[in-house]
Formats: sequence, structure tokens, C-alpha cells
Amino acid sequence: MGKQDLLPGTLDMMVLHLLTRGSLHGYAIAQLLRQLSNDVLQVEEGSLYPALQRLERNGWIDGEWGMSTNNRRARFYKLTTAGQKRLAAERASYGEISGAIARVMGLA
Repeated sequence: MGKQDLLPGTLDMMVLHLLTRGSLHGYAIAQLLRQLSNDVLQVEEGSLYPALQRLERNGWIDGEWGMSTNNRRARFYKLTTAGQKRLAAERASYGEISGAIARVMGLA
């Protein structure tokens, strides 16, 4: 599923949530998203890396260079305090929107 298939903002929200687990590099974020969604959500690099840059630019995540488990240079991202606040706001908004959609579709 590409980003165009997601509700606006859901990729950012999911990345922020995954970073509550600790510092992760982009490939690990993509793999974890795929794994946790049982292969339903597969984010392409062309969507993920711009999202990471946007989140970092907004101060919601911090990135620093390090070495991955396979000895490759990678940028590791961690959630900031501002990112935690943003995630809380995103969760609330998503809950409201998904609840409304469920009601419209007769699923709630």
C-alpha cells in the first residue's frame, strides 16, 4: 500500500508511534511497519524518507548517523518531547476520524 492509499497524516503518526520503541533507522521503520501490519502496509522509500525529513524539520524527531547491525552507515531517528506531544494529538484526531468513518460504514 502506498502513501496515497493512507489517510493524510497517518504515515507520520505511525512513524512517530514506532519511534516510541526507541531509536530506529529508516529501513527498520519500514520493515517494522510491514511486519506489524501483516504485510498490508508497505511504505516505499519515496514516501518514508521525505516523511522522516519532514518530521525532523518540524522538531518531532531527531536523527543522527550511526552504524546499522550490518555495519552500514544509517541515520537513526528518535522521538523528541515535541514529537510525543504531536503523537498524542495525532492519535486523538485519528480516533475521531476513524470512529466517524466506522459509523458511516455501519461498522460501529
